[in-house]
Amino acid sequence: MNAPAPLIDQFNRRISYLRLSVTDRCDLRCAYCMPEAQTFLPRKDVLSLEELHQLALGFIARGVTKLRLTGGEPLVRRDMIELVRALGRKLGDGLDELTLTTNGTQLARFADDLRGAGVRRINVSLDTLDREQFTRLTRRDSLPQVLEGIAAAQAAGLSVKLNTVALKGINHAEIPDLIAWAHGKGIELTLIEVMPLGEVEEDRFDQYLPLSTVRAELEQRYTLTASLHRSGGPARYVDVAETGGRLGFITPLTNNFCEGCNRVRVTATGQLYACLGGTEQVDLRAALRSQDPDAALAAGLDQAMRIKPERHHFAIDRSGAEPALARHMSTTGG
Repeated sequence: MNAPAPLIDQFNRRISYLRLSVTDRCDLRCAYCMPEAQTFLPRKDVLSLEELHQLALGFIARGVTKLRLTGGEPLVRRDMIELVRALGRKLGDGLDELTLTTNGTQLARFADDLRGAGVRRINVSLDTLDREQFTRLTRRDSLPQVLEGIAAAQAAGLSVKLNTVALKGINHAEIPDLIAWAHGKGIELTLIEVMPLGEVEEDRFDQYLPLSTVRAELEQRYTLTASLHRSGGPARYVDVAETGGRLGFITPLTNNFCEGCNRVRVTATGQLYACLGGTEQVDLRAALRSQDPDAALAAGLDQAMRIKPERHHFAIDRSGAEPALARHMSTTGG
């Protein structure tokens, strides 16, 4: 029997990285991500754990070697660890890495289980170390739990990377201190430009802080040297001489990185988005619930390769009151 064809799009980019959302629910309400009164999906619309597992296996069979579980907040989903354990059995058998992105609030409970299931590194979203600022930004007073979770993850032997969204007038001045704190704990940090996804109460033009500005400011304080390190994602890295740590930059707005895109995203409802910044999608839930799910899933993945665009078209300016896309990041899956 011939092996399934690898996933290669029309621009000859091989897709080896799947970001799979297990839920749109979250226990925080970050101001740049979703409104306070967010309406979550009915449970019947969300893929079951069995469907998520079947979907992931279909991608692995087509050459996906890196799988990141996302949300919402993935660790608020009941029995999430059972899915991690099931997927962890594919490590060394088609899958090279299993990881997840989390807000850290549940990490103290699950760090040991994640390590035991085969996860070796995680990304934690953290935009401030100031408790009052954290509460304003996330609308929840949960910073102590997040810091406890990060400590628990490191104690369990997990490598931790922080993802920090750079926000003008909010955490701008704190960024050097965040870097020093993270590097002092042996934690890598990546800065991210705010993305125009979904309606929120804030004006994203007011939130937007170009990382070109941040980098220029950091160079007045630190010695930054370009690094050859690549994580498989869009970040570009520098080494910080004074801290001995590594700093990443993800710049969807100031420096388009689409030519090397190797990933697709699937929402918790089974909608495959070929591009975070596009509307091109394929309904894989319908495929999974069809009479011949294996054939329908294979056809859906082939279709995704045909419609994946060459690049996104994110932009933020004062004239654009509407977000670039109506769906929220929590819906898309990180």
